[in-house]
Amino acid sequence: MSSVRKEKKLALATLDYAGKTTEDLKNECHKVLKSGMHGICFSPYEEGQKPCDIITEAQIRRRMQLIKPYTKWIRSFSCTEGNEAIPRIAHEYGLKTLVGAWLGDDPITNEKEIANLIELAHEGYVDIAAVGNEVMYRGDLTEEELLDYIYQVKEALPNIQVGYVDAYYEFVDRPGIAEACDVILANCYPFWEGCDLDYSLLYMKDMYQRALQAANGKKVIVTETGWPSQGTGLEGAHPSYENFLKYFLNSQKWSKEESIDMFYFSSFDESWKIGSEGDVGAFWGLWDKDEKLKF
Repeated sequence: MSSVRKEKKLALATLDYAGKTTEDLKNECHKVLKSGMHGICFSPYEEGQKPCDIITEAQIRRRMQLIKPYTKWIRSFSCTEGNEAIPRIAHEYGLKTLVGAWLGDDPITNEKEIANLIELAHEGYVDIAAVGNEVMYRGDLTEEELLDYIYQVKEALPNIQVGYVDAYYEFVDRPGIAEACDVILANCYPFWEGCDLDYSLLYMKDMYQRALQAANGKKVIVTETGWPSQGTGLEGAHPSYENFLKYFLNSQKWSKEESIDMFYFSSFDESWKIGSEGDVGAFWGLWDKDEKLKF
């Protein structure tokens, strides 16, 4: 297939589902899920919980058992407050792990996160280490401070790939960070850039290509992408149950056809995210807050 025809096929991919009913889309999603995903972002917080609450091994195991038949990898976001059990339990269940140390503006917490990440890796529970998530986007640290943490982990874990997670464009704008990473961990959200669903797959492909250029030959992993099933829209991007189904189908199809390592966001709806992202923040899961699969 020529590159032009291939691009056209990708651009029009969402139109493949235009004539299908909601029930058809649900059935299609179920088939795709059963065929298996590369990875999924693990949502540990039950209804009424939020970051800083301690999560239990029991809730991790219950949720892990629900999603483990459908994915090869799990991504976690923190190494404290009970989150440090996620990679250990994932390995028990035969899943690979992308383990994140959550970095913010508190140096004491940051050091604890880094120390726990290194300890988990030495114990054999970390397949890829992520030093921070969207720290540059939030402005919690300077680039120099972040690089110090990345190099600290790289020195401690010479035999494990170490990266940093952020929006794809941060690696374009900050070549020093891209250079420091062994692997580029890029979040790609057409929704958050106001993209209409009909163009979202082509837009995500462009995001990925920009991250590839910044990677300068290193591997790029899409560490987050998804579409909310309800909530308030953003410019041309509209949350809805059908758009949620279509985006899942298109992103998974592209991931498999192009051999893109992708972590879908997210596993479960989490109501606490309403505070930081508005009402739409609570509806990104493939499973709802009561742990029922949406399709």
